[in-house]
Amino acid sequence: MTDRRTFLAAALVAPLLGACAPAASGSTLERARRDGALRIGISGERPFGYTDTDGHVTGAQPEVARLVLRRLGIGGIEAVQVRFDRLVPTLLAGQCDLVAAGMTITPQRCAQVAFSRPDFVSPPAFLVPAGNPQRLRTFDDAARRGIRVAVLVGSVELDRSRAAGVREDRLVVVDDQRELLEAITGGRARAGVMTAISLADELRRNPGTGLEVTPPITAQSSVPPAGGFAMRPADLDLRAAFDRELDALHAGDEWLRVVAPFGLGPDNVPPASLTTDELCRA
Repeated sequence: MTDRRTFLAAALVAPLLGACAPAASGSTLERARRDGALRIGISGERPFGYTDTDGHVTGAQPEVARLVLRRLGIGGIEAVQVRFDRLVPTLLAGQCDLVAAGMTITPQRCAQVAFSRPDFVSPPAFLVPAGNPQRLRTFDDAARRGIRVAVLVGSVELDRSRAAGVREDRLVVVDDQRELLEAITGGRARAGVMTAISLADELRRNPGTGLEVTPPITAQSSVPPAGGFAMRPADLDLRAAFDRELDALHAGDEWLRVVAPFGLGPDNVPPASLTTDELCRA
């Protein structure tokens, strides 16, 4: 089945307020096999999950999901795009069945959703003026220097900024990576923070900004930041089947082949010993 056009976030606001899980008989996996498509949630963040100018749903995680689902007998995907902080509520409300948006696996999120095995690792970095005049290297640096920092709503980087002591009046909370870039070029913020992959992609598509991406921010934990696909906790059969095929992709070089066009490479492959359970406890 061919992809269907992404639904607009505005059309979902009202249904999300009172929606419940789908009433169709059978499990989510059974329904998707019967219908020939699974509904995925994306936030429009490049290169993880977005809709291109031709209306095609793509990105590193949708393309991996597309291949995994095909192996499960599900030929297509339907995409629901919402703001990043609405992805988990959208999933739990039954408006999508799989979050494929580069979501970092954290204990707080694990309390709400079930994650696949780790799909990628991607540390955060700062987007700063060329030369990094504020010499930003860590979240603590931003807090100590009182720098106004642009950060994505609902993101791990927002949580880490607050935990490091960045004051609320120093946080410029934005809806997407484009607004983050504009917050810096427009003078609302002195720096921005997201995954290094997303920032590099944004600069590649917007040359001549006079900005640069810093080296990755060193994690304080020994557990590297890793992302995966999120599902409802009740969808045990979907998670087991999805993980089985995702394991197979990572066992060879097929995963790298799929994600390479989106800027991911060997450095983004999760350590073989890293597990979702470990990330949920980190």
